[in-house]
Amino acid sequence: MSTETTEARQKMIERVRGLLRMAEDPAVTDAESQAFTAKAAELMTRHAIAEAEARAQRGEAAESITRLDFPVSGVGGHGKARVKALAGIAAAYGCQSAVRGNTSANTERTLIIVGTVTALDSLRVLLPSITMQMEASARFTAREHVLNLRELRNYDRSALATERSRFYRSFIRAYGYAVAERIREFRARLREDPSRPGGAASAAGSDEGSAAHGAEVVLRTDVDRVHEEFQRRFPQLRPTRPERTHHRAGYRAGYLRGRRAELGMENSVGQGGTSALADGRE
Repeated sequence: MSTETTEARQKMIERVRGLLRMAEDPAVTDAESQAFTAKAAELMTRHAIAEAEARAQRGEAAESITRLDFPVSGVGGHGKARVKALAGIAAAYGCQSAVRGNTSANTERTLIIVGTVTALDSLRVLLPSITMQMEASARFTAREHVLNLRELRNYDRSALATERSRFYRSFIRAYGYAVAERIREFRARLREDPSRPGGAASAAGSDEGSAAHGAEVVLRTDVDRVHEEFQRRFPQLRPTRPERTHHRAGYRAGYLRGRRAELGMENSVGQGGTSALADGRE
């Protein structure tokens, strides 16, 4: 990678980190926090595609593939649900994931994400903030759900605690699914945007059209290379067991909230890799 490209990436990452610091400021409103995270996600996604185009235009070798170890909290017994949600988001960036320590205990586990350097740069800075939004939404919505049940039905404390836990887990899984869905949609729309320099609608035969076509080939090839590297690193990976807990209201609330979460990707449509941790409809 050229010095100029490295400097551009560092500047972009610093800008993204600045936006995420503002998003995490307790003084900002929920809407403001989501808007800052939105801009950060959009910057990272645009940068990744722009870099693919630049590499294709310069005829450079494919980007290297490496791994990111991301810690996932097990607090509340919701570790498996968090892993499922975050692995899906990683897959939307063309990565594949494995998990270490994914027991039923309230212990921390590690999500091992394999992907290109650019994709992992994006996830390294975005996942903590997306996690923060997801958990805040889950806590608030689960609390509202339990308060409504307390008023409408004769639940004892133990039954309410169980209900909250089931709602929370389903909410998190659905939130992650919805965010990943939007990222995939946005990535595809961005590659096809005719207003973007080098977009898919550029004149045939032009340098910009060639760059766009080259970027498309690079991104498709990256998914295949990530899959091959993942299989090389984890040749005998055991499939994770699907969680049996499913709460229809929690899943619906999480999905709707994830679709509405401010990610700067409102005009979306998409593509990405597939997670090795997929375990059914949730």
